[in-house]
Amino acid sequence: MTPFAKSVGYLAFSGLLLLFLAGCGQPPKLQPIPPGASVLAFGDSVTFGTGAPAGQDWPTLLAEKTGWQITNAGIPGDTAEQAQHRLPDLLVENRPALVIIEIGGNDFLKRTPQPEVKADIRRIIQAVKGVGAQAVLVAVPEWSLLNLLARKTDAPIYRELGKEEGVLVIEQVFSDVLSQPELCADRIHPNAKGYQVMADGLYDALKKAGAL
Repeated sequence: MTPFAKSVGYLAFSGLLLLFLAGCGQPPKLQPIPPGASVLAFGDSVTFGTGAPAGQDWPTLLAEKTGWQITNAGIPGDTAEQAQHRLPDLLVENRPALVIIEIGGNDFLKRTPQPEVKADIRRIIQAVKGVGAQAVLVAVPEWSLLNLLARKTDAPIYRELGKEEGVLVIEQVFSDVLSQPELCADRIHPNAKGYQVMADGLYDALKKAGAL
């Protein structure tokens, strides 16, 4: 092989390697979900809509933007450890194409060790995958003194789970809302305007991922 051919081959290989590495850093893509499809919003009081009037929760607002039939399965006070046990019946009942998971905040408030919270959320993700539905994680801020006083940041377990389970993680949407007092009903719940901002952020992320 001539030096020129070797050089061309090396450049071609380098280009393919760069494309591969760039692709590895991309968030997972979702299969398109048509209007009218069943979607499950699974979580705690933030999914339920605590802090805003009825009908101003993010699942209802997201349903209006997408045309999906979104079931709000948020229960105030729920933890990832408790929630995993009620999920199977919801999956059978709703047969969702997509499950949007927002859970973990109450575990953090109870000072449950993050490895335990991560394991519980992993089981929730795997249950969703087990019925052939797509799973999306909404990252939740870690409750700490620093996080209460400063700009909120997502707990690291969500990004870790996204990489390990190959699921889309919607990052810094919930945390950013809670970082703006005018969008909050209290320190851990958005108000009506905050839920609207949250729904808009989820919509944008889902659209970018290919669900819409």
